[in-house]
Amino acid sequence: MLQLPQDITVSVSKLSQVFNSTSATYKYYWFLAIIEAIEDGEMKNQRKDEIEKKELFARMITNSWYTINYFRISFGVQDKLSIAVSQIKEYQKIDLDIQADRLLTQLSNTSDRKLASILNHFDINVPHKFLSPWLGSGLKKDIYLQSQENNALPPYALYRDRILVQPDWYNYFKNNSGVLKSFCYWKLALFLQARNPNVPDIPQKLMRPEKRGSLTSHKRDYWDLVIKELGPLPCIYTDKKLDIGTYAVEHFLPFQFVAHDLMWNLIPADPSFNSRKGDKLPDFDTYFDAFYELQVEGFNVVRKLNPKNKFVQEFLAIFPDLSLEKHKFEDTIRPMLTIAHNNGFQFLKG
Repeated sequence: MLQLPQDITVSVSKLSQVFNSTSATYKYYWFLAIIEAIEDGEMKNQRKDEIEKKELFARMITNSWYTINYFRISFGVQDKLSIAVSQIKEYQKIDLDIQADRLLTQLSNTSDRKLASILNHFDINVPHKFLSPWLGSGLKKDIYLQSQENNALPPYALYRDRILVQPDWYNYFKNNSGVLKSFCYWKLALFLQARNPNVPDIPQKLMRPEKRGSLTSHKRDYWDLVIKELGPLPCIYTDKKLDIGTYAVEHFLPFQFVAHDLMWNLIPADPSFNSRKGDKLPDFDTYFDAFYELQVEGFNVVRKLNPKNKFVQEFLAIFPDLSLEKHKFEDTIRPMLTIAHNNGFQFLKG
């Protein structure tokens, strides 16, 4: 279990209490925003202890953007962060796959009043509620005054449009930024997993991957072997014959939902159809039988040619004895399609 780094100059125990009882994601993303703002300042050789709230709210949106828009993770009915992200995406017509630094700059520098209003929603409670372990749960104006007096040694003082990080806390955040972010993401993952109990691999869906993994070896070391042995394979979606060099490796359950490239979910497909399919879900009754038959054919060929093939081993998670029973495959795929649809993924249209 991750622990917060100890320090004699600040109350680490009170910091840990911030995350003990949470009903929304705000505190996690607010804390991450503060740490990242300090890190960015240090990278520019600047001591950034005075941070505008607008920047911190923009960072909250930026850090949750990919989790909400790409992976469709539910934040819970009480959480307004996902609503704000959706509003901003629609209002500003922002691309789902925008780079984080571009999105942060766009949000931080906005002069648009409606966009500023969406960001400022988080000023109602988030900045002063975060300080409750130090300053209690009194009136907002009283918390602001107490934070400025600094008698309880909270992490920062609150002002109308900014926060001022206190010196000892600034040094603690600066010196332990990596561990603090890991701790926060771990707590956030636990929070979101409880609200998405059947969604796989929540920790991998909290940050935008720098680069999607290549599927070249999945072709070369698996499906190319199958095609060499059996000849061209039919695309289960278009019935087009697929030969070496003419197919794409396709996620039957979309990558945005499973967040992995395991072979039990990958099949060769018509490249043009694969591009159109995107993150859509295949209809189970229409496509599962053909998917299963193709998987069994490929598995049997590769296992015969090379039993120690690394992709053969990826089936162990579902088939511990490596016997690809149809009912076990069905019991994996069918409920995951339902869960993905409940999380906002749409089915392919016929």
